[in-house]
Amino acid sequence: MGRALRPSFAIGTVRVRAGARREVSLPITRLITGAEVSLPVHVLHGREEGPTVWIDGAIHGDEVVGIEIVRRVLQQVSAREIRGTLIAVPIVNVLGTMTGDRYLPDRRDLNRSFPGSARGSLAARIAHLMMTEIVAKSDVGIDLHTASDRRSNLPQIRCDLEDDRTRELGEAFGAPVLYHARLRDGSLRSAAVDRGARVLLYEAGEAWRFDEWAITAGVDGVLRVLVRLGMIDPPPGLEDPEHPSDVCWRSGWVRARRTGILRLDAQLGQKVREGERLGELLNSFGRRLALVKADRDGIVIGRTEAPLVNSGDALVHIGSPEPGTGEEADGGLTDPADEGLV
Repeated sequence: MGRALRPSFAIGTVRVRAGARREVSLPITRLITGAEVSLPVHVLHGREEGPTVWIDGAIHGDEVVGIEIVRRVLQQVSAREIRGTLIAVPIVNVLGTMTGDRYLPDRRDLNRSFPGSARGSLAARIAHLMMTEIVAKSDVGIDLHTASDRRSNLPQIRCDLEDDRTRELGEAFGAPVLYHARLRDGSLRSAAVDRGARVLLYEAGEAWRFDEWAITAGVDGVLRVLVRLGMIDPPPGLEDPEHPSDVCWRSGWVRARRTGILRLDAQLGQKVREGERLGELLNSFGRRLALVKADRDGIVIGRTEAPLVNSGDALVHIGSPEPGTGEEADGGLTDPADEGLV
């Protein structure tokens, strides 16, 4: 007798048969014109048993790198060959992406609205839809982010390094930095972990830009994780990272001591020592106001791209290798005023 096919995969009102790929639209709301707004979902349901993994992008509407990562990953994965099920959501914050806005129309941060509610705010309803239709059916998730407006991030994975399996998947991803990030209430990662999933949060690039280096590192990382989980064979051209990830347990921002014009020399991925010059602040006549110096040893994992800064603005984000209790959270800064911005 032949091997029995896997049961179909249910999502929304659709059932996806084994060995098939379906594009599904999950209704969210309607515009004032009456046009429907829906969550776009790709489902690849393999013939053979295996884990269920979701990947998502643009939970913040201006973080578009994840959209392109999802598109390229789907080009390299076949429903007929995959073992298990892959659920891909290229755009979670559909309304924010349509307007180029980080937040939803009511100014709520979707990544502080999980697990959500079927009868709550618009953000709560989207979060609830994501949790019930995607996260609740998955074993592993990869949440794709970029830095906030006028900042850029070195490719990095943020996750719970104290969980052995999560750390194994983070190391398999192969980003330049692996960062121990505590959970933050309301985030997708926190809600998914509460449901029993293991989650990697990928940060890279700048908002509203297709940074090729951030996209390439993200695509390769996602594929490496799928390989490690046994869901796919290594695609042609996929290589192991040149170096193991630098592990960071703590981080902090070097901030502007004066208001002025910023000339920043520090580059993403640069190893720095405490007291090392990172740049300078000038006035409008070109006179130096202050030097920007590293306040710790570590690696530059983020930086501002703004040419004009005010006193107290975050300039350079330095990750430190010392073991400790990670100070950062999902896509967020240590400074509470900057939660979710990096």
